[in-house]
Amino acid sequence: MASYEMTVSVRTRHLEDQSEPDRSKYAFAYAITIKNTGTVAAQLISRHWVITDATNQIEEVRGLGVVGQQPLLQPGEQFEYTSGATLKTPQGSMAGEYFCVAEDGEQFTVKIPEFVLSLPRTLH
Repeated sequence: MASYEMTVSVRTRHLEDQSEPDRSKYAFAYAITIKNTGTVAAQLISRHWVITDATNQIEEVRGLGVVGQQPLLQPGEQFEYTSGATLKTPQGSMAGEYFCVAEDGEQFTVKIPEFVLSLPRTLH
């Protein structure tokens, strides 16, 4: 029986050189690894992000692919990319989902677990 599954892992970092705290601008980079842990090849078609800052201001981002690509992943293959987000506060979080289509035509979503964006040494 076919299984449609991808796992997502995230690494984040603050971009001090692109941030302007005096103007409430805090830049962050995040590196995502998407691995096809299912049994069927699948293509990542689009993304949906929910970005929340420390004041609970929410921004939603939707779009095709990731970093201009719609990777097709065979079982066991992974795809890595780096992107970024700018917040008005020194902390926030991101979560979302990827919409995928398997080689056999099955459509499925992959949850992106919530991760924290934070300046170094500011969370307790």
